[in-house]
Amino acid sequence: MSDSVIDREAVVRRHTVEITEPDPAAVLTVGSGDFAYTADITGMQTFTAFHDQATAMGEGRLAVNTATMSTWGWHSMPNPDGYVLDDAMSTYDSPRGPVEYPDKFDMSTMMGGEIPPEYRAGAWLNVNPHRLDLGRIGLVLRPSAGAAAEDDPAVLENSRQRLDPWTGTITSAFAYAGHQVQVTTVADPHRARVAFRIESDLLATGQAGIAIRFPYASDGFFATSDWTASDRHTTTLQPLNDRACRFERVLDDTAYVLRLDWSEGNVRATAEPHTFELRTSATTLELVATFAPSDGGVLGRGEFLTIEGAATAWWRQFWTTGAAIDFAGSTDPRAAELERRIVLSQYLSAINCSGTTPPQETGLITNSWSGKFHLEMHFWHAAHFATWGRPELLKRSLDWYLSILDIARETARRQHYAGARWPKQVGPDGRESPSDIGALLIWQQPHPLYLLELLYRSKPSPELVTRFAELVEETATFMASFVEERDGAYHLPAPLVPAQEFYDAKTTEDPTFELAYWWWGLEIAQSWRERLGLKREENWQHIQDNLARPHQRDGVYTAIATEPYLRRDDHPSLLCALGVVPPTPLIDPAVMEATLLYVRDHWDWNSAWGWDFPVMAMTATRLGRPDLAIDALLMDTGKNAYLPTGHSPQIGSLLPIYLPANGGLLGAVSLMAAGWDGADTDCPGFPRDGGWRVRHEGFTAWP
Repeated sequence: MSDSVIDREAVVRRHTVEITEPDPAAVLTVGSGDFAYTADITGMQTFTAFHDQATAMGEGRLAVNTATMSTWGWHSMPNPDGYVLDDAMSTYDSPRGPVEYPDKFDMSTMMGGEIPPEYRAGAWLNVNPHRLDLGRIGLVLRPSAGAAAEDDPAVLENSRQRLDPWTGTITSAFAYAGHQVQVTTVADPHRARVAFRIESDLLATGQAGIAIRFPYASDGFFATSDWTASDRHTTTLQPLNDRACRFERVLDDTAYVLRLDWSEGNVRATAEPHTFELRTSATTLELVATFAPSDGGVLGRGEFLTIEGAATAWWRQFWTTGAAIDFAGSTDPRAAELERRIVLSQYLSAINCSGTTPPQETGLITNSWSGKFHLEMHFWHAAHFATWGRPELLKRSLDWYLSILDIARETARRQHYAGARWPKQVGPDGRESPSDIGALLIWQQPHPLYLLELLYRSKPSPELVTRFAELVEETATFMASFVEERDGAYHLPAPLVPAQEFYDAKTTEDPTFELAYWWWGLEIAQSWRERLGLKREENWQHIQDNLARPHQRDGVYTAIATEPYLRRDDHPSLLCALGVVPPTPLIDPAVMEATLLYVRDHWDWNSAWGWDFPVMAMTATRLGRPDLAIDALLMDTGKNAYLPTGHSPQIGSLLPIYLPANGGLLGAVSLMAAGWDGADTDCPGFPRDGGWRVRHEGFTAWP
């Protein structure tokens, strides 16, 4: 705990990623927040079958696809039956009378076999739209000119690959057929563009070329591409000059383009559908691929050196502004690993979670849940940008909520509420996905309020308050409309699904976390009214003053106030009520400390998820238990493991990346380092036992 200046470059570069052998789970990504390109050990997308997640799932292995994805690239399958959301509704009893929710979806029916008729509409609506794999750009390696291409990375020798997070650059070197190959890979920080420099004698001998391959979209729940449906899409090659071409892509109603620029050579179609090859007689090839929607306008030429320079400048700006933390000199054996996770999580969050829409749980690397956003995860993906002093990276995705405000209003109206109700699982169009969980989940409702409050605290702005005033008002209006008054107390009534999702929606009431979050969300909305020069809303205040107190049993909080009260698996989200949420009149710190200890000792941690460990750390920090905070954040259990790439796999190849874990880690560390308003000590989440030497700068304190 020192005030000396941090050598930020040294901190970042001591966690450079190095890979020395092919591994189907070891992929590296370059990107901008709105676009990402994921590479295998060659620095390109050469061995796609080796990284195929579907195959790995069937074999019980861990793998990650090598895909190219964006925030704008989406596709929907044809809808000949004309399914609409009304076709997936069920009726629930509620305090407001019968209400319809779009819950007719069964994930088990998506794993193969016939989908029952009553679930077909929900199935189509759940997986459409889905995020596109825009195409694969990889090496073609042949043992001799004219021979068939190799498809197994075992043919490579002396592989050495490095991701330098300080510059956002991947360098890959290996030997093949007795020749050296070196590839440099970098992404444009401002456009959907990736650039390569390939250096090898194999280019000139015809043993190496560049393959450009385009798949059809996949409506598989966890799938990214379909390479078997070549007749369902078109690819048109349009030469532009002797060093550039354009590919026009059409998949049903979706169209986009790829412009390719290169230093020397020519592109031609191959015998394989939707597959093209760039060949050159040079020993060094520079290549730039620029993707855009079909209405994206004229795409100008891209140059490798220009993009490399822009990326280096952007990443230097990223690392030298905002917050930093340094554990050098710590004697606790866990310090180096925590610092590694922090650095790589910052890198992964920047390229996957800082775009113009909320991210999916696996970012722009591979698809999960059809590539859609899970808005209850948006807090974990992005809240840390504000507390780490990078509010502009959070702000980019918040305007999207304004774009779907009318849809959220209509959802509330259909359910007989006032205000705007935010969806759970959703694509860029804002139409919610049918789900027996998502349609009834409520903890995402205060998220826009909390994210905006963190943004304002990091960079106060009257313009921000004015721009989002209507959204804040409508969100709080829904929250006030949602509660039910009984005998002078306000309750969160059934039907609802809490953050710990495995309770019966038809009977669950008053979840502990959501009660505290409801109070805090309304308090944020009251503060925004005051910033606008308005009075506090009396009805909201009455609700705040009379919210039901969370249920207790044997001196600890339960998850919900109805039977079975507490399950000890999945998310221990009741801890969020004091930790993620600041102190409120609803939560007794002494009872929460007893609850924390109970959860630590009795929870099934194998069933927990990657953001649950940061939750526990945040609660421990707020309660003055830094020893428990560190133990929780670095708990040695399966879903809290971080690969050398910084990824935290959760369910094998089904969910091999889980960015809420990375973002949750960063959020927790910022609370542990910077504390909160009125905290009486620096670094309240780090033990003062002599094992931790913590230097930090640039953080914004939490509320």
